[in-house]
Amino acid sequence: MLEECKLPYTMVPVNIARGEQFTDTFLKISPNNRMPAIVDHEGPGGRPISVFESGAILQYLGRKTGRFYPTQERARVAVDEWLFWQMANLGPKAGEAGHYRRYAPEQIPYAIKRYGDELNRLYGVMNTRLKAHRFLAGVYSIADMACVGWIRHAERQGESFADFPHLKRWLDEVRARPAVQRGMHIRIEEARKVDVSDPQVRAVLFGQRAR
Repeated sequence: MLEECKLPYTMVPVNIARGEQFTDTFLKISPNNRMPAIVDHEGPGGRPISVFESGAILQYLGRKTGRFYPTQERARVAVDEWLFWQMANLGPKAGEAGHYRRYAPEQIPYAIKRYGDELNRLYGVMNTRLKAHRFLAGVYSIADMACVGWIRHAERQGESFADFPHLKRWLDEVRARPAVQRGMHIRIEEARKVDVSDPQVRAVLFGQRAR
């Protein structure tokens, strides 16, 4: 969204393998100790504002710029429906499908099937929608931006596009956008060095409880 709107930004990496998401500084911005989170130093009234949760960030930037988030109520409802669908369905289910396949210390067939089946159903929902619509809300919007990052990792989640041609067409079109390419090609070298098999790293990433 920042790239699409040509907004200047500075990316600040947070090393979640070392627990940097639990620092007081970051928790003031993101009390859920998760990324993404932003600080807009030119927020409402000219004063800084921090926003956490990707859906809230996308809506905020859409209102701020007047782009990719329509002001007409019917069109905005369509965007909100698919944006919240991603937050409540696609993101969580794709995340669990990938986790139980790639990070679980043991293969749990029930968990793999449970989340794999649900993710397959969600791919079907998108495929049906995109059969009759070029983009999720009709025109390209923050709803598409919210979903593309999950769909591009279909193989990691145990899915393919063999049965979802309309979803594949959408994915190819969205990924071909220059702004999407720039955003997706941001790389953090430190992240490549994280050893998820390290017990200490796993404890930080997967063993969190209330603090």
